[in-house]
Amino acid sequence: MQRAAARVLRGARTPQVLNSSVRTPPVRTPPVRSPPVRARSAPADTAPLGLLYERHGEPAAVVQLKDLEEPKLGDCDVHVKMLAAPINPADINMIQGTYPLLSPLPAVGGNEGVGEVLEVGRRVAALKPGDWVIPADAGLGTWRTRGVFPEEMLLKVPSDIPVLCAATLSVNPCTAFRMLADFESLVPGDSIIQNAANSGVGQAVIQIARASGIKSINVVRNRPDLPKLVERLMALGADHVITEEMLRKPEMKDIFKSIPRPKLALNCVGGKSTTEMLRHLQPKGTMVTYGGMAKQPVMVPVSAFIFRDVRLRGFWMTQWRKEHAQDQESVAAMMEALCQLIRRGQLTAPACTELPLQHYRAALQDCMKPFVSSKQILLL
Repeated sequence: MQRAAARVLRGARTPQVLNSSVRTPPVRTPPVRSPPVRARSAPADTAPLGLLYERHGEPAAVVQLKDLEEPKLGDCDVHVKMLAAPINPADINMIQGTYPLLSPLPAVGGNEGVGEVLEVGRRVAALKPGDWVIPADAGLGTWRTRGVFPEEMLLKVPSDIPVLCAATLSVNPCTAFRMLADFESLVPGDSIIQNAANSGVGQAVIQIARASGIKSINVVRNRPDLPKLVERLMALGADHVITEEMLRKPEMKDIFKSIPRPKLALNCVGGKSTTEMLRHLQPKGTMVTYGGMAKQPVMVPVSAFIFRDVRLRGFWMTQWRKEHAQDQESVAAMMEALCQLIRRGQLTAPACTELPLQHYRAALQDCMKPFVSSKQILLL
């Protein structure tokens, strides 16, 4: 089924996103396995630099740029020069100590990014110097200039895609791909609705849906620069961009004169936004929650269950990766499908602000400001 999804997404005329029926068991929260990290006082020109935190707290207060001790290259290890790494909400939550998975302290921040292989251990067969790699799972600690990692913690990616696409590939596009593929059998002409459509996941959903012939209704918060945001999302392929207030207005019915009511709703906000979005689902439709930015519960009217039989599901990309750790064929099919979309210009990196590692404090502050639609990318 994963191969079918990859083939359809590569199709030129009638691409689809197929249902692979992933079943998500209860989430367990073991500590994140990450390479050992110790601060050291070596000269800056010889030691790798990294953004280290030794206790949990607000990032601006606990994250420090320090020299790192680089472990000796083992037989199954890979020496990587990091190229670029984004700052994601999960990274902030891990530093704050509020995320379900926490790295052992002290830890280098960052769960996503792309690096170039400098050297490999003598038992490493799948990678060679010059290859590009991304984290295979959370907790790698990507906010560093160089690192030595076990081969199993890395995934090879093609180096013919833009570096910013590679740096932001393993979290948001994968999340968008799986949610579109795994919960409803969508075909060209179907529609989906999502909130926080200007987020990294939201932008990926818009583009993958468009490439698959799926219509998208995209909900954003009202803001001073709303016309500019609407123009940008429409340029990505959005069919409709509306505010959360619009969800509650009778004018919503005008949208459904040209497209069907959505089979799938994607929620990362919670609260009233979720309740109102749910009202527009088709009977037997599915709402998938993958975040809770409003820090408010998901409230569902009883009538939605009784009279429309809606389904509520959850999704966490980290859990999906754990379930498919031994299913490299599924992982490879997903990554190949996404890279093909990137090569064809159908999937681009989210709007980004690029900053050198030394400007990390400004990057951390900016990523926590409201109404910021640009992802902060550390250049390493």
